[in-house]
Amino acid sequence: MLMLERIISVIAPHTCVGCGAEEDILLCEGCRESLARQPSRCYRCKAATEDFAVCKTCRRHTALRAVAAFTRHTDAAKELLHHAKYERARSGLLEMAGMMAPLLRAFEDDDIVLTYIPTASSRVRARGYDHARIICRELARSSDVPVATLLARAGQAHQVGSNRAQRMRQLEDAFRPVHADKIRGRHIVLVDDVLTTGATLEIAARELRRAGAKRVSAIVFAQA
Repeated sequence: MLMLERIISVIAPHTCVGCGAEEDILLCEGCRESLARQPSRCYRCKAATEDFAVCKTCRRHTALRAVAAFTRHTDAAKELLHHAKYERARSGLLEMAGMMAPLLRAFEDDDIVLTYIPTASSRVRARGYDHARIICRELARSSDVPVATLLARAGQAHQVGSNRAQRMRQLEDAFRPVHADKIRGRHIVLVDDVLTTGATLEIAARELRRAGAKRVSAIVFAQA
């Protein structure tokens, strides 16, 4: 279906979600260049760190050791995410993966494996696809990094509009590890579209560490 969408975009081009120009992609090159890049910093306290590492103080509160975000969840980036997730413009997910790919250099490790935060099955049925899975698979393909499904969704909890404490409670039993043989002793990099409070990534990272992961990091397209 993604190939079909690409063919259709040539016949009936997209409109750039940033500037409105007629393009064969959802975000034109000019608008991509205008996106504000996220600096290397701790995702929790925003202190400057190297390679997007979690600072020493915040490590006491999270199983994540680094979280890289490409841009801020504003303006054109927010519009791109909206179209890709809620208007079935799945080619936008491939565009996001392309922009995120250079961030993987921060996680150079022989034992790295990419996986994704699984979307609630009710939302997958409504959309027809799992957006995080598509981003993850494209990121792995373009970067030649191993990929595996390592988490299963155990519930239908939705976190939109919830604060951090509420999200943590909602997600307490949301994920369970699968394929433990692919987790043990590996550096797992979680892939998702947007980071808001960090609760989802933290719960998922905790479960992967319990399953034997050597280290858990994350990469997202945008951070709120």
